[in-house]
Amino acid sequence: MSNPQQKSTSTISMLRTLAGVATLSGFLIVFVYEFTFPIIKKNRAEVLKKAIFQVMPAAKSYKKFAEKDGKLVEISEDQEIAEAYYGCYDDTNNLIGFALEASGMGFVDIIKVLYGYSTNKEAVIGNMVLETKETPGLGDKIEKDADFVRNFEELDVKLTEDGSKLQNPIEVVKKGKKTEKWQIDAITGATISSKAIGKILLESTQKRLPVIHKSLDVLGASK
Repeated sequence: MSNPQQKSTSTISMLRTLAGVATLSGFLIVFVYEFTFPIIKKNRAEVLKKAIFQVMPAAKSYKKFAEKDGKLVEISEDQEIAEAYYGCYDDTNNLIGFALEASGMGFVDIIKVLYGYSTNKEAVIGNMVLETKETPGLGDKIEKDADFVRNFEELDVKLTEDGSKLQNPIEVVKKGKKTEKWQIDAITGATISSKAIGKILLESTQKRLPVIHKSLDVLGASK
């Protein structure tokens, strides 16, 4: 015949063990996070820095800006904000454009990109995928297909005269059907991912270029 007191003692002992394991596991998770987070943050910063000079190849330096009351103000590089503007400067310290992060939903998951905007050409002159989980061999062509990448060598994003919106919204067309500088030739077999890139750039440029336009006189962009 079993002893109820022994069962109770056994149950309490097991619960104590489980609580101890849970506490130790929680401690280890926090410890690993605290240890690895600075490393991850540093690596991401290095990747972003390299990407800025890739999408703005003529840049020799850059400064970080944030939007305040509709215009740009300089902030420290280590200040974390949701939507930073990376002002890019040539070897004579003239502002030549901006590197801008943008993101949106692709076919599988969120796609994050960094694109270069030339204030002189009023065009996107570079685009780099920072993060994607698109289908290997299909959706990942947005960063590997040479013809698709060429869309962003000079993608027209001119603003209206008052600087409030794009003259011609970016649009994605079937491969081989591009006739205008604001159009993007899609990738055959990866139309959804192609359209996702187009939508990401459209939404970002519509929102952020007018802010840049309002700030150019103060920032001293090259003409």
